[in-house]
Amino acid sequence: MPEIVGPTRYNRHAPRANWRREIMTTRDEAEKAVFKLLKYLEPDPTREGLLNTPRRVVDSWDEIFSGYNSDSASILEATFNAEGYDGIVLLSNIEFHSTCEHHLQPFSGKAHVAYIPVDRIVGISKLARIVDHHALRLQNQERITNDIANDLVEHLNPLGAAVIIQAAHGCMRCRGVRKQNAIMTTSAMRGVFFDKKEARNELMQLIENSS
Repeated sequence: MPEIVGPTRYNRHAPRANWRREIMTTRDEAEKAVFKLLKYLEPDPTREGLLNTPRRVVDSWDEIFSGYNSDSASILEATFNAEGYDGIVLLSNIEFHSTCEHHLQPFSGKAHVAYIPVDRIVGISKLARIVDHHALRLQNQERITNDIANDLVEHLNPLGAAVIIQAAHGCMRCRGVRKQNAIMTTSAMRGVFFDKKEARNELMQLIENSS
C-alpha cells in the first residue's frame, strides 16, 4: 500500500483523500470552530438566524473548496489525436471564483487558457475544469496562473502554454484600500508563447476578438 502523505509546499495539490489522517479536522470539529468564531462576532450566537450557521458554513466550504478533492492528472489524462492541428487552442473568458488565503475573502474573474498541441489535444471542458481545480482552494491569483500553465506543460507536452487571469478581489473592495473597480491581471507563458513575440501577439489578438 503506498504511503499516505499530507500536503506540503511540494505536493499541496494532493487530493484530500491522500492527506494524513492526523492532520485532518473532522466535520464536527470544523462546525465547533465556526461556532467559536460566531461567539467572537455576535453576542448571541444561539439566536434563530445563527442556529444552523456552523453547519451551513461547513456545507458551503465543501463546495467552495472542492478543488481539494480533485487532481490535475485525472482531469488532463484523456486526450485525442490532434490530426495534424498545430495552431493555438484557446478557451477564453472562463469564469471562476476563488478565495484569498490571506483574508479568506472571495475573488473572481475570468481566465484565458491556451496551448499549442504537438500531437495530442484535450477536451475543451477540461480546460475549464483545470481552472476550477486550482481556483476552488485557498489561493492567490499568481499561484493559480502559474499552476495551470505548469499542468498544461506537464500533462499535454505542448509547444507552448499560456494562462492570463483577470480578477477583482474582495480583500481590496470591502477592507483596506476599498477600491471597487480595481482589476488584477496575471499571466504565465511557457514554450513558444514565452520565446516568440509573434505567438504572444497572435494569442492576444485572439483573446481580444473573443471579448
